[in-house]
Amino acid sequence: MKRHSILILAVLTLISACSMKEQTDLILTNAKVYTVNDDFKMAEALAVKDGKIEAVGSSEKITDQYQAGRVIDLEGKPVYPGFIDPHCHFYGYSMNQRQVDLVGTTSFSQIIDKLKAYDQEHQAEWIVGRGWDQNDWEVQEFPDRQKLDRVFPDKPVYLTRIDGHAALVNSVAMNKAGIDTDTKVEGGKVEKEDGKPTGILIDNAMDLVSDIIPEPTREEKINVLQQGARNCFGVGLTSVADAGLGYDAITLMDSLQKAGQLKMQTYVMLSPTRQNYEQFMEKGPYQTPYMHIESIKLFADGALGSRGACMLEPYSDDPDNTGFLVTPREEIRKHAQKAYQHDYQVNTHAIGDSANRVVLEVYSDILGGHNDRRWRIEHAQVIHPDDFSLFGQYSIIPAVNTTHATSDMYWADERLGQERLKHAYAYKKLLKENGWLPNGSDFPVEHINPLYGFYAAVARKDLEGYPEGGFQPENALTRRHALKAMTTWAARSMFEETIKGRIEKGMQADLVVTASDIMEIPIGQVPQVKVLRTFVQGEEVFTRE
Repeated sequence: MKRHSILILAVLTLISACSMKEQTDLILTNAKVYTVNDDFKMAEALAVKDGKIEAVGSSEKITDQYQAGRVIDLEGKPVYPGFIDPHCHFYGYSMNQRQVDLVGTTSFSQIIDKLKAYDQEHQAEWIVGRGWDQNDWEVQEFPDRQKLDRVFPDKPVYLTRIDGHAALVNSVAMNKAGIDTDTKVEGGKVEKEDGKPTGILIDNAMDLVSDIIPEPTREEKINVLQQGARNCFGVGLTSVADAGLGYDAITLMDSLQKAGQLKMQTYVMLSPTRQNYEQFMEKGPYQTPYMHIESIKLFADGALGSRGACMLEPYSDDPDNTGFLVTPREEIRKHAQKAYQHDYQVNTHAIGDSANRVVLEVYSDILGGHNDRRWRIEHAQVIHPDDFSLFGQYSIIPAVNTTHATSDMYWADERLGQERLKHAYAYKKLLKENGWLPNGSDFPVEHINPLYGFYAAVARKDLEGYPEGGFQPENALTRRHALKAMTTWAARSMFEETIKGRIEKGMQADLVVTASDIMEIPIGQVPQVKVLRTFVQGEEVFTRE
């Protein structure tokens, strides 16, 4: 009888202890949790409730105080705040799933083979592709339309360069767009040889053709957006900043997010259209659980690879060319002033040192001094040495892309010369100006995997480990800085640092579990690290089988 009473008492005690535990939805235990808070504290476990982090601490503390319908023992695996890409083109990347992938092609002949195979399989009305880069070819010169005309004499072809600032089209496409020997475009260029268009369109000239390409159906758009999100979740991305969207794309994504059909969290930079201004900017910030709009995206110049970046002095390998502004200074000022009046962030693409100077001067004049507007210069790629201090003096944020350095390093010296190159891709020097910066990929210009950007920031090498000592290693970032640049600093660049980017009580449960610890393994192994689990607002959106 006595033994029976003791057993009953023990059961009652256990029931009582369990009933005293707080109920949560998810517990991750036996982990290596990088909180990425101000003190960079480490933890072992965390509890999630209603999409937010309820508690962080030791495994013993969490399991003693909380219970959950799902408990995952991570067996020592690292957990990070969800990775954030603060500058990419998610919508465009998703739409590219319908196109011919030309990334990594090593010759124009290889491109022709890919186009022929695609055409045979799809029999599409237009052949559209993206990703070629003449700098990866043996003959590093722009192609022309002649081969395309021979292979596709009756079907329009539109092939975007990898940086999105140049395109190659055939004669059918040019005829449909009305491009001829007299065509001129402000902020762009129709390349010509002996007075005739070669088929190469630079920057704003691309719109002549891209604007007449038939739109995919709504169902096609939904399918590729969902696939784009799945791809991003698979590499640990839980939020993206889409750098420049029109009204139709925004409303489609917003409707899908509200219907639970698109789980990717999106910070949208508005393209500077009247409709966007009337529907969003003039009504103030727009925010739902999955979409946030509080900024505009402007373009100052083009890209270095297509020699459209606006330089103070001529290109070293093209002495008659300084590039050009795709948006005149006064128009940049007009949009920036309007954004200032409506308390919107301004994010302007600037690659060349002249373009960066123009944007820095326009921003400085409007901002007037230290501030918390968080106006950004996207890429901030080539800076005149006299201009670095303007970033700190006027609280202007350099929104960098570290993989651009390791993609451009093979030929950047040819474009810039050794002296200018010293002040390009200067991420550590830029970091010192404000003490923080966000690092995005600019995908689909680069790969979607944020660990590639982490690796490039720290190692300053390509995926094959070249060059041995790193490209301009004096501007490498530390691992802590590189992790912050794609978590807490990325969130800060989007005014979301109070809800994302750290693993702390009250923050959204955006989490990434990886197979290896990117903060400890040899840096050369980081690009191979696999994501095991991705959580968005507490929901597991990706699990590696």
